[in-house]
Amino acid sequence: MYTDHMYTDHREEWRRSRDDLIRALDSLGFPPDLGNAIAGHLGSPRAIDRMTAYLYNEKPKKAEVVVDEMLAIRSEIDAWRERKASREANAAYNALLYYGLGTEDDDAEDNSTGF
Repeated sequence: MYTDHMYTDHREEWRRSRDDLIRALDSLGFPPDLGNAIAGHLGSPRAIDRMTAYLYNEKPKKAEVVVDEMLAIRSEIDAWRERKASREANAAYNALLYYGLGTEDDDAEDNSTGF
């Protein structure tokens, strides 16, 4: 559970990442609104920082190239989340198979021993 301090720290981290992204875009001649839009679509400080690093390293000249990279980062994040959810579902399914479903026969067996 988040405490007020943890929530404030997360908001500050997000703000710092967004501001760094806007500065990087500004240094390349892009408007601040593009930075706000990109930060909103990426949705996490880590992804925003990754985008900022890309901008400083590649120095793209066109907004289309910037947006393409944002979409690529977003796509990788979505694919990672999908793989993670799939692994968790597979682990739950395997646990269900391993430990069984708690069939009616199991219930009858428990009643016969008095437990």
